[in-house]
Order: sequence, then structure tokens, then C-alpha cells
Amino acid sequence: MIRQFDKYKGIHPGIVLDRELKKRSIKQRPFALSLEEHPQTFNAIIKGKRGISTALALKIERELGLEEGTLVILQAYYDIQKIKEKESKSTPNLHILSKALFWDTDIQHIDWERQYRAVIQRVFERGNENDKNEIIRFYGAEKVSQALQKSNIRNPYTIYRSDKTTD
Repeated sequence: MIRQFDKYKGIHPGIVLDRELKKRSIKQRPFALSLEEHPQTFNAIIKGKRGISTALALKIERELGLEEGTLVILQAYYDIQKIKEKESKSTPNLHILSKALFWDTDIQHIDWERQYRAVIQRVFERGNENDKNEIIRFYGAEKVSQALQKSNIRNPYTIYRSDKTTD
């Protein structure tokens, strides 16, 4: 990949393409038509609302004289970035949590942010130390402590046990 595009890793390739077209004073609609693509599809790509296919990326790269594979690689880096963001924010590590904790629920459909009090309460009532540590890592000790204080669990101090052993 051309070094000038290294700084664009994780950015949607449509945004990079838009900058490139503007830099060359090329209008979006005529360019899309010259590639035999629908202008609406092209516009969705430029705005970052749609991914760029390999076939279209090759057409664009040929037309603009870009190194082959540049836009495809940018799309791959963008997809990787989105998956990492989603994984880091959306769920705790489900491989650590005991399956029995959520036996009555489809764990894939839990809204971890909206239902955090119920999740924390369940884990601290029924979970083992690994379960508790993962929930503390995911939500943070402060949020867990606050949720436990509002629940009927008597000893919210137990969440700090693992921290105390490192003294």
C-alpha cells in the first residue's frame, strides 16, 4: 500500500476517496457514471454508509492511478477497527463468564449497558471469582460498587477482595 495512505488506517475508504476526488477536482456523479456505477451507491460509499466492494475498488484505483488494493486494504482496516470497537464496548468476555449464570437468557441478546444492574446483581449473587472479576473489568469497580449498593446484596466490599490481595 502506498505510504501516504498509512495514516488512513481505520478510516472509511469512502472518506479517503472523497478527499482524493476533491483534490483532483473530480465531481462525484460523473465519476460514478464513468465507472458504470449508480451515483446513489457511490454517494453512500463516499459518506461512509456503505462498504466498498473489491470489484469497485479495483475500478476506482485503475481510474485514479492508485496502487492496486489500496482501497480494499483500507476497507479491511476499517472493518477491523469497527469490530474491535464493538467488541471492546459491547460485551464482557463471554468465555470467562460461567454459562450457568445466564441459563434462562440468550446471552447474545443481553443489552449489557441498559441491564447492567441486573447483570451485576446476578453475577455477584451466583458467580464465582472469575465471573466477578470479569464484570468488574468490564463495568469498572465504581459502577459495580454503586449497582451493588442499590441492590439487596449485603456486602459490596467483596468486589475489592482481588484488589486487596496485591498489597
